[in-house]
Amino acid sequence: MPGRLARRLSAPDAAFLYLERPNAPLHIGSLGIYEGGIPFDRFVAHIDSRLPLIPRYRQRAVFVPLSLAHPTWEDDPDFDVRNHIHHVTLPPPGNDRQLIELTGKLFAEPIDRNKPLWEMYVIHGLEHDRTGLLSKVHHCMVDGVSGIELLLAVVDLSPEPAPPPEAAPWQPAPLPRTAARLVDAFWDGLSQQREVWRDVVETVIDPRPRLRQAQDVFRALTTASPWLARPAPRTSFSVRLSPERQVAFSEMSFVEIREIRTSLGGTVNDVVLTILAGALRRYLTLHGNSVDGLDLRVAIPVNVRMEDEHGSLGNRISAMLTLLPIGEPDPAERLRIIRERLDQLKQESQAGTVELLTRLMSLTPAPLQALAGLAPPVNTLVNLICTNVPGPMIPLYSVGHLMLAHYPLVPLSFDMGLGIGVTSYNQRLYFGLMVDPNAVPDVERLKECLDKSFLELRDTAGVRPTDLPSFTGPSGNHGGEVAAAVAAERAD
Repeated sequence: MPGRLARRLSAPDAAFLYLERPNAPLHIGSLGIYEGGIPFDRFVAHIDSRLPLIPRYRQRAVFVPLSLAHPTWEDDPDFDVRNHIHHVTLPPPGNDRQLIELTGKLFAEPIDRNKPLWEMYVIHGLEHDRTGLLSKVHHCMVDGVSGIELLLAVVDLSPEPAPPPEAAPWQPAPLPRTAARLVDAFWDGLSQQREVWRDVVETVIDPRPRLRQAQDVFRALTTASPWLARPAPRTSFSVRLSPERQVAFSEMSFVEIREIRTSLGGTVNDVVLTILAGALRRYLTLHGNSVDGLDLRVAIPVNVRMEDEHGSLGNRISAMLTLLPIGEPDPAERLRIIRERLDQLKQESQAGTVELLTRLMSLTPAPLQALAGLAPPVNTLVNLICTNVPGPMIPLYSVGHLMLAHYPLVPLSFDMGLGIGVTSYNQRLYFGLMVDPNAVPDVERLKECLDKSFLELRDTAGVRPTDLPSFTGPSGNHGGEVAAAVAAERAD
């Protein structure tokens, strides 16, 4: 990965540190399932050899006294790769249920801020001769897209590992003293003030560009006003978060997803959101909730990196805010509604609007942002976040072992007790459901609702099954069983 790394965290990156709570750690991650048994020591040596490609993995976030400026990335003088890669062995029988429970427990634990903000777990003892690799990276370091790029830096495209990059032995730079950090923060603040005054002078000389920016801000606030004026509907997913997390996984044929798109129209993302809306409808109905006319607000992160920014870490994301038609019973009509709503948002450049509002955050002084992070978490805008990040469509390997499955893991924050991560890998689509058990006490039932929603939409589109899910990961997808259940529902 290129070494274009800023030393001071940006306002959006720092926000993930300010908003983090013990009951709401803000790291992202994934669970990879690999063929065979990956030797722990060999894997540690492999990651150690790739660290020159990801220098941020040797740095930790150092806060400025009184939060006079955002934290900076500094070399960790005590860095040891073995403090970040851990070995876990499941007791017999080592089934998928045990793996799922372990994943939820490990992901619920915050990352130690006194070290570089990442962890990996090599999980042995899995039945069917498999190894699990659980990764956690703090959201202040990466977003979903840069997380995939990070993955590609530590895996290989063939069973034969690529030679490690040539690099001189790493020597950490000394940590700056408190006085130096205060002076640095002062000069950074002075530089920002200088930029503000330069903008003032330029506005006096030629006010037209600033007037256009003011129009953009006004348009952004006007577009967001319906969401700001009324809170999102309260559902059973809206809870005060506990420290506990539970997960469930699902996988689907990407070929079938594309064929559904071809048959019914829209994009792959439209199809994914339609499946999700159907799953939430089923789940809420099963729990006795009325869904008539119900629309749930969902935030969909959008990558806004420029072409020359790929390979850089940090967060370069915006979001589209849309409504999922939970109250619509017909899957084809549900897809049509979602497609039209997203098309309208794209025409209005809503993602650009949200990005502009996010950029305005940078104008807020760091001390005020840090203080805002201490306030009680309040969310009235959205019901859940669904992250859909395209991944590599070819097989990947780690120290010679084929990656069989790749499940995304997303954090929970504010009062959102449900989060959805979606990614593609090797012609399959992988779902990771992250829940607080106070909001979703039966996450496996929600996963079953997701599977049934997919099959219902596939049948509606007239798409024939292209394959049956192979027994590769803990998704528990057995196509015949779920299809039979859906057929029985329709017969009733």
